[in-house]
Amino acid sequence: RYVGEDRRSDKSVVLESVSQNGLALVLASEPLRANMDIALAAVRQNGEALEHVSDELADNKKLVLEAVRQDGCALQHASSRLRADKEVVLEAVRQNGYALEDASGDLSADQEVVFEAVKQEGGALQYASLELRANKDVVRAAVRQN
Repeated sequence: RYVGEDRRSDKSVVLESVSQNGLALVLASEPLRANMDIALAAVRQNGEALEHVSDELADNKKLVLEAVRQDGCALQHASSRLRADKEVVLEAVRQNGYALEDASGDLSADQEVVFEAVKQEGGALQYASLELRANKDVVRAAVRQN
C-alpha cells in the first residue's frame, strides 16, 4: 500500500505503526529508521524489524539485545561485531537455539553458547563446531531436548 512521504516521516505516526506491527518499520523514512525510540518500539513488537534499522543501530548492543530477546533469529540482522558478542549470542540462542547459525565461528565453538542453544533446540547442534558436535555432553543435551 502506498504511504505518503509526509506520513513516513511523521514520528508519531511511525511510532504508533511500529508499536502495532514492528515490520512496518520498512515503510518509515530513512531518518526514522535511524531513530532509537522508533527502532526500540519496532523490535520489541517484532525482533525481525532489526532488518530494517540503520547500520548504526544494527551495531547498537541495547537495541540488538531487545531484538534477540523477542526473536533470537533477529541475530542475523545484527552487525558482525555483535554476532561475535557472547552476551548477545547467549540471549539469542536462549530464545531460539537455531540462532547459533548466525553467531560468529568462535562462538559456535564456545561450549556455554552451544549448550544453551541445544538446550533450547536440539537441532541447533548442526551449527556447533566439529569439536563440540563430537562432545558427548553436548550431544546428550541435544538429544534430551528433542
